[in-house]
Amino acid sequence: MRNILVPTDFSDQAEKALKVAAQLARKFDGEIFLLHMLELPLQLIDPIGSGSQNIPEAIFFMKLAHQRFAKIMREPYLKGIKVHETVEFHRAFDGIMEISKEKKCDLIVMGSHGASGFQEMFIGSNTEKVVRHSEVPVLVIKNEISEFSIKNFVFATDANHNQKHVLAKAIQFTNKINAHLHLLFVNTPNDFMTSEEANKKLEEFASSSNSKNYKLHIYNDISVEKGILNFAQKIEAGLLGIGTHGRKGIAHFFNGSISEDLVNHANRPVVTFKI
Repeated sequence: MRNILVPTDFSDQAEKALKVAAQLARKFDGEIFLLHMLELPLQLIDPIGSGSQNIPEAIFFMKLAHQRFAKIMREPYLKGIKVHETVEFHRAFDGIMEISKEKKCDLIVMGSHGASGFQEMFIGSNTEKVVRHSEVPVLVIKNEISEFSIKNFVFATDANHNQKHVLAKAIQFTNKINAHLHLLFVNTPNDFMTSEEANKKLEEFASSSNSKNYKLHIYNDISVEKGILNFAQKIEAGLLGIGTHGRKGIAHFFNGSISEDLVNHANRPVVTFKI
């Protein structure tokens, strides 16, 4: 976690994410790339044909962003941490993806309000899009966390043998934050198997790992999402983790995404890993 990207819209949720990123940067001697995207109308950033009178307005928004950056940089929780401020004229999601690659970031930390109903289904959020497509882990923060010290980390999996590389990422992340890993398989009525079958599948899935710093759990519930949330509450987990497929278009609409559901509905921090 040497290069940490934190997109910000200067909201309270974004600042909560920045505070966690600051703790991680201080712990791992890392740097923060604080990114603000100015999603301005095209004529303001490319005034050809529309008149140069729009340029001052674009400059105004740029200066306003830098003023907000200057205020953030004075916050005590950033003292002693190297923070790179970046303002880009870009659509937020595209800019986040480009900057994360350009700066070789190994973690993205984002705030989230969560969403529900039609807003969740049709509009979504930049956080959801990043969770779906990011090649590097994405840590989503909703609440104020004074000390990001995780004791129990729940990583939910369907134990698909083709996704053992995701388990390796989860174990690596677990070791970095010095947590106890709980590998969770949620058994649901629609895809039911006996406890013996589920446990055997989970054991085979975990056997490829050299690490022994984990416990295996089978939990029965009416849906995978509810099972993850209920189990996490039961053991008082400090962090939830899951792999994400990065579905697009119709496949995403019909199949949904458990990772995005967790981002929307979990009160705990959620970290996602690209499958």
